[in-house]
Amino acid sequence: MRITRITLWSVDLTSHETYYMAEGKACATVKTHVLCLETDTGLKGWGEVCPIPHYLPAFADGVPSAVTEMATTILGLAPFGVDAPMRRLDQVLLGHPHAKSIVDMALWDLFGQATGQPVYALLGGRTRFDMPLYHSITCIAPDDMARIATEAYGTGIRQFQVKLGADADWQADAERLIKVREAVGTGPLVYGDWNCGATKLHATRTDRAVAHLDVMLEQPCKTLEDCAAVRQATGLPMKIDEGAHDFETLLRAHAFGCLDAVALKLSKFGGLSAMRRARDVTVHLGAEICAECTWGSDIVTAASLHFAASTPQGALLNTCDLAGYVAPRLCPDAPTRAHGRIAPPDGPGLGVTPDPSVLGTPVLELA
Repeated sequence: MRITRITLWSVDLTSHETYYMAEGKACATVKTHVLCLETDTGLKGWGEVCPIPHYLPAFADGVPSAVTEMATTILGLAPFGVDAPMRRLDQVLLGHPHAKSIVDMALWDLFGQATGQPVYALLGGRTRFDMPLYHSITCIAPDDMARIATEAYGTGIRQFQVKLGADADWQADAERLIKVREAVGTGPLVYGDWNCGATKLHATRTDRAVAHLDVMLEQPCKTLEDCAAVRQATGLPMKIDEGAHDFETLLRAHAFGCLDAVALKLSKFGGLSAMRRARDVTVHLGAEICAECTWGSDIVTAASLHFAASTPQGALLNTCDLAGYVAPRLCPDAPTRAHGRIAPPDGPGLGVTPDPSVLGTPVLELA
């Protein structure tokens, strides 16, 4: 079995509500790319990547060019195992982990279909039936954020990411955390996320104002050093997101003492192959894992769920139903959340197939 055709689509995804973040960042309508790797046996492997602006050094419109650059190596590959093919792609194209992620994902999908196994079995085996979800709350007025938290709590959500910093007002950020914490009561996990948009002073003032609460911080500052300084000054646990994207940054965050939890995202690390290795390092370091990606719909969500389902017991903090935040949905057979939790798809490979009418006209076809 060999890969004989590459097809790539571009689809605009619109958030059900605009996500406001620090430093004027916002996420409303973004571009996701969907990849199909077809074999001479008729099997099709699917991948997806959606790098949002201002989050990663990744340009969505560059995905077709990167896939074209890798195409001569992809065509003719036998999709039995993924690590060796991805090492070959690293020799063809340096960097560009977001573009490699979409290829890696499709190769895992093909590998699973060819062997009749779900991807989570190939990643080490299923360790849980379903996974807890967190709900991300856009940075708006504190009372409105508390209302959103209450509504999400009513659906079974017990973990809440509170976006901070949209108005550069540390007292407003403290009020946001206080009101969400009050809205959901004791027990649920609440953490404030600046997406690198706070100074050490802003974050420290905010966090000292809420230090009496059971809350966690997420990536307040751009550098790991500054995040560690805030962690030390406030004593509150911290989750690293943008600052962790390879083994070196995971080890550095651990050495700085600010790696209580970490977001392992497919597009940051370059796909499931790299994520699997990062998972093992993270487990060794004793941090808890948020298993997800930058943004996207059903295909990238499915890959994240397979990864989450294979994460060792005690090491998974949560995962994210990315497809539940956007429209259109790509795959009619994709799983949906229930009672604040979600399970990986059934069936071999990723277990999802996109609706051709949603994908539209390809932006790239190579054979």
